[in-house]
Amino acid sequence: MSKKMALIASKGTLDMAYPPFILGSTAAALGWEVQIFFTFYGLQLLRKDLSSVKVSPLANPAMPMPVPMPVAVQMLPGMESMATMMMKQKIKSKGVASLEELRDLSLEADVKFIACQMTVDLFDFDKKDFIDGLEFGGAATFMNFAGESDVSLFI
Repeated sequence: MSKKMALIASKGTLDMAYPPFILGSTAAALGWEVQIFFTFYGLQLLRKDLSSVKVSPLANPAMPMPVPMPVAVQMLPGMESMATMMMKQKIKSKGVASLEELRDLSLEADVKFIACQMTVDLFDFDKKDFIDGLEFGGAATFMNFAGESDVSLFI
């Protein structure tokens, strides 16, 4: 019997998008059965268009910046876009897969994606804006699997 990993993806920022896809695809490559439950802002990671996924330097003190920036500078208009551009350039220059590539790799490795139906309803999301290959379900759908999992992580 293979191991099982249950992940909850609750954040929709670039820096928080990588962990569920990296951990999920790695576990699947090791032969584990994996499910990721995308809820609240984590649903952004299931949209067909990921161009709105950004990273903010504000209130993110661990984020390495080439030049130290005071908080007042981090609040200026355009800083989020600049930080996102810098992060994407760093990801590319280090040969790290893009978010889209990791998401596709996870699906190809049979990682099951569950989109939280309650959150879809809450925010009036249109299901046609999401990628194919999802299951829409509530917390109970995911809890059955999570309760039997060897590893459960909230991201």
